Amino acid sequence: MRKRAAIVTGGSRGIGRGICLELGRLGYAVVVNYATRPDAAKEVVAAVAGDGGTAVAVQGNVGVAEDRRGLVARALDEFGRLDLLVNNAGITSQGRKDVLEATEESWDVVFDTNLKGPFFLAQLAANEMVRLIGEKTIPDGKIINISSISGHTLSLNRADYCMTKAAMGMMTRLFAARLAEYGIGVFEICPGVIASDMTAPVKEKYDRLIAEGLWPIRRWGQPEDIAKAVAAVVEGYFPFSTGGRIDVDGGFHIRTL
Repeated sequence: MRKRAAIVTGGSRGIGRGICLELGRLGYAVVVNYATRPDAAKEVVAAVAGDGGTAVAVQGNVGVAEDRRGLVARALDEFGRLDLLVNNAGITSQGRKDVLEATEESWDVVFDTNLKGPFFLAQLAANEMVRLIGEKTIPDGKIINISSISGHTLSLNRADYCMTKAAMGMMTRLFAARLAEYGIGVFEICPGVIASDMTAPVKEKYDRLIAEGLWPIRRWGQPEDIAKAVAAVVEGYFPFSTGGRIDVDGGFHIRTL
């Protein structure tokens, strides 16, 4: 029997890298999608293989329709099945401009990467999963969307980023409702502040806020924290759940007075 197969977008670094490594350990064959860093993607593939897993690096911009189609086709060609899509690829607001100075150029690229791409990639993957389930090639399927606390906590200099992450919650619920009849679960995992190259420029700020107790668990989140949440979903620990948000944020979402 062939291994379960997964696509992880933005899999060459940060959260995506952590997810790829965890899935490899769980026995998945992993498509490590990357946009611009082939060296980093190859390192992830080697790390998965070093743990006894199977992976392949596939270049593609999720904001481009042809690349999305190629990503799904490559997964099927390489592994003969598709059990899991992790929509992880994302970029922050370009230039981090104030909401009164935000540009259409940033809006277009951020929405293409963070929302349009994940939506239509999920659509492609879902249709293939439905087909594969009908053929009894796979027993079920999962789609996991990696959002952000920025979906419910605003940053005045990242309006487009915040709006895409907020919309990802509705996207999750839409696909969850549509796909439940086929046995395809859809989940949103909502990271807090995670140590990565995206947060490196604001490390000093968050070091201070963590020390002041902005969230109850006083440490940086790590990619492995998100990967463990993905593992819990794909290993079937939520069999009577779909469409929900799993907060992995150190308790940031708790409101206190």
